[in-house]
Amino acid sequence: MNNNTTNTHDDDTMLPEYDFSKGVRGKHYHAYRQSYTVVVHKPDGTTEERDFTLPPGVIALDPDVQAYFSDSEAVNRALRGLINLIPSSDTKSSS
Repeated sequence: MNNNTTNTHDDDTMLPEYDFSKGVRGKHYHAYRQSYTVVVHKPDGTTEERDFTLPPGVIALDPDVQAYFSDSEAVNRALRGLINLIPSSDTKSSS
């Protein structure tokens, strides 16, 4: 292969041989949130399976919610604001 050749297609152009018309968006979304397995094919011909799960305490946001928060600090700030709106048990007993 000649290293001096350049790609004549724009990076944003989908090639005609790729057909996603029968694809289902989010088909594996719920399974991925639980855990997933990656199969690593090594140069020596062996394979290794690696299982990944979310660590304890990690909370995954749905994409529509995630669109409103730039990072975990923004999520925590919003949740702390909601916590302040929850009446404490001291407030309930003094009514």
